[in-house]
Amino acid sequence: MPWVARVAWIVVAVVGGTAIESAVDGRSSAVRWVAAVGGWAVFAAVAVALLIPSVRSLTVARLGAPLSIVATVATATSGADATDVGLLAVPALVAVAAIFTADVGRWMVQASAYGDEHRLPLRSPAATGAAAVITWAVWAAATIAGPLLIAAANLPVGIPVTLVAVAATVFVGPRWHRMSRRWLVLVPAGLVVHDPVVLADTLMVRTDQLAGIGLAPADTTAADLTGPASGHALQVDTSATVSTVFAYTPSEPNGRAIHMTGFLVAPSRPGEALRLASERRLPIR
Repeated sequence: MPWVARVAWIVVAVVGGTAIESAVDGRSSAVRWVAAVGGWAVFAAVAVALLIPSVRSLTVARLGAPLSIVATVATATSGADATDVGLLAVPALVAVAAIFTADVGRWMVQASAYGDEHRLPLRSPAATGAAAVITWAVWAAATIAGPLLIAAANLPVGIPVTLVAVAATVFVGPRWHRMSRRWLVLVPAGLVVHDPVVLADTLMVRTDQLAGIGLAPADTTAADLTGPASGHALQVDTSATVSTVFAYTPSEPNGRAIHMTGFLVAPSRPGEALRLASERRLPIR
């Protein structure tokens, strides 16, 4: 999947520029320049992210690559040639689909791992994921439309829209990045749940505290640390009580501490998580 994403993204740059040029043909030179510079800036940012994998690169790629789909819609509605639009749409869809796979997520977060550890991305909580998609859609529309409106001398609309894009980048950007920093981590001393979205602090469980790891049964009573997220969850049972604190909320500004002998986590690839845990001789049930 990493190479599928890389190749598809290169194709986006090679053939996609024609659609953008066709869409702004006949516009002012300022509009053409803004469209060209903006398009190449997005391509370069995502290309660097795919070239140098890391947790931050994952955020950049997953925020930037879908802009190519927004650009496809914009070029199609702006009168670009249908063939050019198709040549942009196909590789854009392939690149975005590849970038959002569990394989690419795992590849990027593992690239930032420290020493002998396996970082396994966690699936997004349903509510948090929906909020991220909605805020991203607002940011994407403002990011593309704002500068173009200013370039077209429509300042009364362009300036406020651009300010919305800047504000979303500054204030919501760190929240988007938290989504990339959610992992189940297997380390020599045991396992760690690093989840700044759900938990106020990192949960660490030593090997001698682990009683068993496996797919969670439907009638489990273990503490849900998934968000909640959809799909199969893993249940981690402990031989002694462990404690953690849920993330701070307006209703619980100090968080909510819980004490448990079992909890649920939702890695994007639960089978791989169990395989790696078995290789580390952790108790699998």
